[in-house]
Amino acid sequence: MSFTHDVIIVGGGPVGMGLAIDLGQRGHSVAVIERHAQPQLVPKGQNMTQRTVEHFDAWGCEPALREARLQSRDVANGGRMTYRTLLSDYAYDWLPRENVQPYYGQRVERMPQYRTEAVLRARAAKVTAIDIHYGLSFDSLHQDAEGVTVAASGDGGTRQFRARFAVGCDGSRSGTRTAAGITQSVDEHDQKMVLLVFRSSELNDLLAQHHPARSFYNALTPELKGYWRFLGRVDAETEWFHHSPVPTDTTKDNFDFKALLYETVGKPFDLELGFVGFWDLRFSMADHYRAGRVMIAGDACHSHPPYGGYGINTGFEDARNLGWKLGAALDGWGGPALLDSYDAERRPVFASLSRDFIGNFIEEDRKFLATYRPEKDEKEFSAKWNARNEGDNEVLAYEPNYEGSPVVDGPGTPSARGDHRFEARAGHHLAPRGLSDGRTTYQALGTGFTLFDFTQEDAGAGFADAAQVAGIPLTIVTDDLADERRDYGTPLILVRPDGYVAWVGRDGDATRILASATGRAA
Repeated sequence: MSFTHDVIIVGGGPVGMGLAIDLGQRGHSVAVIERHAQPQLVPKGQNMTQRTVEHFDAWGCEPALREARLQSRDVANGGRMTYRTLLSDYAYDWLPRENVQPYYGQRVERMPQYRTEAVLRARAAKVTAIDIHYGLSFDSLHQDAEGVTVAASGDGGTRQFRARFAVGCDGSRSGTRTAAGITQSVDEHDQKMVLLVFRSSELNDLLAQHHPARSFYNALTPELKGYWRFLGRVDAETEWFHHSPVPTDTTKDNFDFKALLYETVGKPFDLELGFVGFWDLRFSMADHYRAGRVMIAGDACHSHPPYGGYGINTGFEDARNLGWKLGAALDGWGGPALLDSYDAERRPVFASLSRDFIGNFIEEDRKFLATYRPEKDEKEFSAKWNARNEGDNEVLAYEPNYEGSPVVDGPGTPSARGDHRFEARAGHHLAPRGLSDGRTTYQALGTGFTLFDFTQEDAGAGFADAAQVAGIPLTIVTDDLADERRDYGTPLILVRPDGYVAWVGRDGDATRILASATGRAA
């Protein structure tokens, strides 16, 4: 069977569509296999970081994303943490991602996943290289030395696709992952959770009497041992969603969900329940993200409780990381180590996210509530409670980076934990700084590699020659190392197509540096 496409993507959710757009914009033909003709109307994946909106900008649909917003911009993107009930006097702001805005080229955004999916589907439909097949479900795959064959079926029967690579973006129960022989490690917490979606015309005003307007609210209850009762906004005022731990034997018919919502908030209020669903609180991570010519991304790689809104953002970062690397492999300028670096960079970042942030939230809350309670010592509890979020450490420390990656210059280990600086550092996202022509460095980034040359000595000429010989797409931006650009602390910065710094310095062997950054070095 001859090739039908360059890449087959199984799963046309947000991660799959984002990856398809990334590849399609680079001129590579993509087949997307998606069983749902319309996005599923369950409000998950709401919180999008500044970095995620940078991806939408790169994919040509940032304005459309902004227009799809449901919430008022008067509502802060962060949350509010409370004790026992949402109407408690014990409360503090939590996860105000706006605090790291200066380090990114786009602002945060928030909306239900089905709105995000609609934006991506509309954008993908305009990219001629993308071939979308709705109503098809994955059946099987077979790979050989040359490519991958995927079979999928729907009402019209079974179809076969063949491409040089295939990527499974088909969720936590990924058939692609199983068919490729990729195993996963699972940390079961043996805790059943309920997801409720409801409408209330009273709740917004009720919360406003106790708290400033926030996008979500968490109630910490000692009896739940660190697991949250979580309330989030869907639209501006009337639609909400809620997560709570429930007994293992809970069903839609044997539990009073309205009473649970009243207990969470702290008093009865008007509500109309619209959706009841269940999920198991657990952490899972694939033991590797690549098996030959098959890769996985998004929830097919990793899943975790929706604490802090990291899930969809992590999946989008998978797509952006993998997109340019697959494109480089297809175009011939990516070396053998480049596709392997997808696993080497993204898996340690998720392991760190799971351990250092989400898992740590649960453990820290569990220990705090086991030690301090107002019923035992109100003065001590109040002091400890008010000190819990001093410095907004979670927001400042969440800085995924690829230090020590095989295709990044310098030592270290890829991690979700770091710090935010304007200093240009290999393996880190490049923060925007102003250029003499009025643009920021973020606005000056090319679609391939970008070299910022602040030497005023035409040091970029050697990089231009080396890139031309190797066929590597390279944009060179020259300026002086003055004004905001001094914050970078270095006159030469090589930035990858995904916005991460591959190398910094004052001089160097351009051929060697580019070979290392593209996986071509011996």
